[in-house]
Amino acid sequence: MIPAPFEYRRATSLDDALSAIASGDAKVLAGGMSLLPLMKLRLAQPGMLIDIGQLDELRRIGPTGDGGYEVGALATYAEVMAATSLPFARDCIQHIGDVQVRNRGTVGGAIAHADPASDLPALGLALDYSVVLRSQRGERVVPLDGFFQGAFQTDIAPDEILVSMRRRPLPAGASGSYQKLAHPASGYSIVGVCAVVASDGGTINHVRVALTGVGEVAYRATAVESALMGSDGSADAVAAAAAHAADGQTVNSDIYADRTYRSKMAEVYTRRAIEAALGR
Repeated sequence: MIPAPFEYRRATSLDDALSAIASGDAKVLAGGMSLLPLMKLRLAQPGMLIDIGQLDELRRIGPTGDGGYEVGALATYAEVMAATSLPFARDCIQHIGDVQVRNRGTVGGAIAHADPASDLPALGLALDYSVVLRSQRGERVVPLDGFFQGAFQTDIAPDEILVSMRRRPLPAGASGSYQKLAHPASGYSIVGVCAVVASDGGTINHVRVALTGVGEVAYRATAVESALMGSDGSADAVAAAAAHAADGQTVNSDIYADRTYRSKMAEVYTRRAIEAALGR
């Protein structure tokens, strides 16, 4: 199909983009991997497209002064994959889409799009990232945990632009894993699980587990985290914790996986992700 008519504006600066988006019915165009297909299907019909693709100020990737890490909204999957020192993050990203998507799709676009089966939100949640949102009213920092409000719905206000993602330093000795039951054609997650774990003297003292593809939004599996925290990380402890992977969720049911199967796979892949993060 052909998109509905729209006005196109290429932003020359972030301030220019913020001024344009504050003026009315507008959408921000970055990589276009998600927005353009929706426009062609007329599921999205913005009156204006604000192209921010030339704003190099939104491409920064690297450590912050406090030992954390920041990824600019316009950094592509491929750029993040090349820059990261975290093997499990690289493993997650290299299985997103195909080469063209990874070279064109942006981190900010993926997070703002909030696809329930997208891999990146689970990775971001497990690493305790927050998003930095900017508007003419100022800047606010919103933790990813709570940012996703529904399928394709986030806490971004109509006049805000997601400019970057930030996280604090990881705990000493933390390691992670991303495990995914992928749809064989699209590569999207039927179930995707990211686990980040650290231990001290054989006792788990840090655990973050996030799932995608299971519910309406990517989410932190807090019941799994609570069950594993303070344990010895034994196989029995991991299995018992993983049994809580879908707690509190309305589990998706579709032609690829019914609710019962998807719930069981959430448990299985959560166990695998934790075990892999622990080096087993």
